[in-house]
Amino acid sequence: MSPMPDRLDFSHDAGLRSWVASANAPDCDFPIQNLPVGVFRRAGSREGFRPGVAIGDQVVDLLAMRDAGLLPPEVAASLIGCERGELNAFMAQGRAARVALRHALSRSLLEGSAHQARLQPWLLVQAGAEYAVPCRIGDYTDFYTGIHHATAVGKLFRPDEPLLPNYKWVPIGYHGRSSSIGVSGQCFARPRGQTKGPNEAVPLLRPSHRLDYELELGVFVGQGNAPGEPIPIADAEGHAFGLVLLNDWSARDVQGWEYQPLGPFLAKSFATTLSPWIVTMEALAPFRAPFSRPPGDPQPLPYLDSEGNRAAGQIDVALEVLIQTQAMRDAGALPQRLSQSSYLGAYWTVAQMITHHTVNGCNLQPGDLLGTGTQSGPQPAQAGSLLELTAGGKNPLRLANGESRTFLQDGDAITLRGHCERSGFRRIGFGDCQGQVLAARV
Repeated sequence: MSPMPDRLDFSHDAGLRSWVASANAPDCDFPIQNLPVGVFRRAGSREGFRPGVAIGDQVVDLLAMRDAGLLPPEVAASLIGCERGELNAFMAQGRAARVALRHALSRSLLEGSAHQARLQPWLLVQAGAEYAVPCRIGDYTDFYTGIHHATAVGKLFRPDEPLLPNYKWVPIGYHGRSSSIGVSGQCFARPRGQTKGPNEAVPLLRPSHRLDYELELGVFVGQGNAPGEPIPIADAEGHAFGLVLLNDWSARDVQGWEYQPLGPFLAKSFATTLSPWIVTMEALAPFRAPFSRPPGDPQPLPYLDSEGNRAAGQIDVALEVLIQTQAMRDAGALPQRLSQSSYLGAYWTVAQMITHHTVNGCNLQPGDLLGTGTQSGPQPAQAGSLLELTAGGKNPLRLANGESRTFLQDGDAITLRGHCERSGFRRIGFGDCQGQVLAARV
């Protein structure tokens, strides 16, 4: 596996150290080589959200840095329009603006930087901040790129044909609901919907009793495209801004009753949780990997194929899911890991998702969000959902404190984590993506 050499520069140097001491810890998610962007404000305040960058356990206030004259003029100008706590205007400017900001921050936060004394007052400890969805999400599309998840779920319902004939030819997706997307720390009431049990004559409206999580990544769109103008795959990654962790909560019983013939609806629209920091495509450059199809599988159609996608279309992100039940919190117990997997198992790449989304002339806009679908591994213990881990609820999962789960119970909190690691480069991470299930509203 080789990174993209044309995308590597001084800011990826593993030897770089920051004057923010916490950024130099080996297991830090946000070293100087990462520099993810988001929006924040002081916790408990009524201040407006502001654009910021994570470094170690701190947040850099980008507007304060700009107003203090600590950014080059072209970088300062690129932040115009972000004053209301939405990054869309910056995202629309594309890769050149991201690289310029990344380089300016890397130099200012570097150990020995002349900017340290002036920049230090504009740092806020992350524990004292609160976050919002980092941009205005006009549209949200959820794909189904995790072939191991698709196969495992398919076997539950179609043992003889777990994957439908189109799966290996077309990136499957559906349009989701952007209004219910929240940031890490999101708490939501157990959803209600129509469900029908196998022995029931008629469906009933009731709280979901098969509530599940889904371990996904989210891709934020940077520059959009004009209506009617598809994005060629050779240009597709130029329209990707960066990645976040994404939990696409799912009411499996509601889904089973409603999804035919038009697909997910209320089973997916009640909550979706994102990690607050967008890890840019530039930060991910050292962790690229070749894309290929397994022997015997069909090759992508020409519009979904390119030399660049074959050489480095995949991104190596290690993923994990943890649970903390109410009983665990009451006892002071830490969350328990449920599974680990990797984004390397995705059957379709970021570029292929973007290209296919626009091939019919659909226009993407800055801030649009694409979900990857659940990223499970090939082994049962690597499943990215309880639906898989418990074989559809048939095999309860035993937790270390003696509790068991088939699906989520009230009070359960799920945390997603992800990081990238490769010899010769600094480890970078995404931060936590955490959400909690509350009791259904009566």
